[in-house]
Amino acid sequence: MTITRSSEDWYARDLSGEEFTDVTFTDLDLTEATATGASFDSCTFKRASFNVAKFTDSSFANCTFAHCNFFDASFTGCRMVGSTFEKCSFNITRVDGGNWSMTALPGAELSKAVFNSVRMTEADLRGAKCAGGTFREVDFGNAWFDGADFSGADLRGSNLVSLDPKDVNVRKAVVDMQQAVVLAENLGLDIRPE
Repeated sequence: MTITRSSEDWYARDLSGEEFTDVTFTDLDLTEATATGASFDSCTFKRASFNVAKFTDSSFANCTFAHCNFFDASFTGCRMVGSTFEKCSFNITRVDGGNWSMTALPGAELSKAVFNSVRMTEADLRGAKCAGGTFREVDFGNAWFDGADFSGADLRGSNLVSLDPKDVNVRKAVVDMQQAVVLAENLGLDIRPE
């Protein structure tokens, strides 16, 4: 049974170790909240503010985020598996480590976000606006990229095997030599030693 909680003020609250399952949060203020080991399972966040919040080793499994603001929020070693993001703002959001596999971020504005050493296998990034963003050492295995814009993004060290440059804007993206070979092969080039 879903529990609904509306317009709660959790400003600067420490949520460490707290657990929530199947809760719908509407207009929740999590500004400057902190948490280590918090767990949100199958929860829905509508118009929640995560501004300047810091989550460490926390889980948001199979959650839905709609019209949420993640300004300057940080997620370190967090688990977001199976979560969906709809029309959220990720201005200077930082994600270090953790598992964001099977997340749905279609059309997301991630150009000012930083993702480092994050697992994003089978993530839906179709139409995502990632121009100029940082995605270092990210595992994008089997991710969906159709129509995404990674122009000028820093992609060094990331798994780009499933990225087709014919369907994704990667103009002036920063890649390493191994990635350059992968992208060339994805374009159908036959690479041979001299």
